[in-house]
Amino acid sequence: MTDDEFTQVVKETIKTLPLEFKSQLDNVEIVIKDVPDGEDFDEDPGADHLLGLYHGIPKTERESYSALPDKITIFKQPIFAISHNKDEITQNIKETVLHELGHHFGLSDAAMEQHNA
Repeated sequence: MTDDEFTQVVKETIKTLPLEFKSQLDNVEIVIKDVPDGEDFDEDPGADHLLGLYHGIPKTERESYSALPDKITIFKQPIFAISHNKDEITQNIKETVLHELGHHFGLSDAAMEQHNA
């Protein structure tokens, strides 16, 4: 999968969200990186296994003041490493984007696992 195709899958995943969720993403930056780096390891010690990372204040924990933009990072090489073909890459990108967006909306890993997000 090319870089452009990877980016397109991320964008399409966002486009398919219901409007009530999409409308709440104006303060979220989505970044695509090849692999986690030192900064990502500071955020999560298990970063070498990360497919994505959410950095920000979940909507459920925000005060009324304007928060700095949240950041979702999607890591290409770890997604490629767990995928056997282009269809799996596409599915893993979608699942990772949705998972990290779940954190933005205040869901824990346990809650998302319970709902298979």
